Amino acid sequence: MRLLFATSIVPDGALSSGYEIANAAIIDGLRRVGAEVVTVGFIWPGKTPVDPENTIVLGELDVRTDSASTPQKMRWLAGAMLSGLPVASAKLRVLSAASLRQRIRAAGPFDGYVLNAAPFAGAFDGVFDDRPALLVAHNVEYRSAEENAAAARDAFQRFVYAREARHLRSMEAKLCAKARFVFTLAEEDRALLGVASDTRSAVLPLVTRPSLATAGSREIGCDAALIGTWSWQPNRIGLDWFLGEVVPHLPRDFTVRIAGHLPAGVASDHPGVRFVGRVPDAEAFVKSAAVIPLISRAGTGVQLKTIETFELGLPSVATTRSLRGIDYLPANCAVADDAKAFAEALVAAASGPVRDVDGAVFRRRQVAALDAALVRGLEALGNVGREVAA
Repeated sequence: MRLLFATSIVPDGALSSGYEIANAAIIDGLRRVGAEVVTVGFIWPGKTPVDPENTIVLGELDVRTDSASTPQKMRWLAGAMLSGLPVASAKLRVLSAASLRQRIRAAGPFDGYVLNAAPFAGAFDGVFDDRPALLVAHNVEYRSAEENAAAARDAFQRFVYAREARHLRSMEAKLCAKARFVFTLAEEDRALLGVASDTRSAVLPLVTRPSLATAGSREIGCDAALIGTWSWQPNRIGLDWFLGEVVPHLPRDFTVRIAGHLPAGVASDHPGVRFVGRVPDAEAFVKSAAVIPLISRAGTGVQLKTIETFELGLPSVATTRSLRGIDYLPANCAVADDAKAFAEALVAAASGPVRDVDGAVFRRRQVAALDAALVRGLEALGNVGREVAA
């Protein structure tokens, strides 16, 4: 079966965000269960696709809101208002639907489409209606936008996020109705999207790396370490909770290192908290900590930092929201949603000898379940279009 994987940003091998890590896991899984996969979408400026032979690059495009200028943000919002699209989709409307159809036709034929998240497919409504399609819902986009609106710091942000939520809800409902089968990354997302039936959807358990390195001893450089894209609003909500409510309960000599680009206004007066910016090796950074705080308080989909932590076998303290989409809890993961209890669990985990576990057990479970779910989706496509690609 030959599939077109339609995504906003095609893989370039960098795996620098959770979205890109998830895409790589899903594409690898589709190929592992026997599908031929060609990707189509834009690419980050200055990058090249990791698999150029099987990639249709529509052009270079930077869709990051946090690094965009104010005039660019206003242009995106104006384009969204004029088109009736959410901003997430309006950003992608830099070529016509006719041009996209022509590029797809030139690379075809295809047996079906994999629509990777709502914004790209929604930006080009109708282009992907000529073949059966699977939808991958990384998040329930409308629900995340609603949470962002509730946490917004001013009236303008609340307006933008509330508008985004309304348009995304309509778009996601339409895409789910059209899709032969829907993949989510967390169990609760199936009900939120209205596709809870096992004949309509399945959860995709993910992994964060092609293979798992052999575990070995590690040198501890700090008590706790966090890394993330903190400009993404659901992550920012978790970080604000951690710094504002958990950190005040930590001893003054407890050391926390926080990596990743920080938006304005993020700070802490705790003497043990240090912001280290971009780090050259994310895995080495988290391995230098005695315990990993998993601090999600908002958002949908799955937390890839949780999956990575479990794959590496590192001790952790997690909120309940950090565990969505995961049904296997390692012995060295404590769960706490109360800020004081979370801090106490961090201190307990960082005290005494390091308690790593074998992450291979978790990873094997994830891969087996991922492949089984993907097979169900391919079966839902049936034999439609097979004769086209023959």
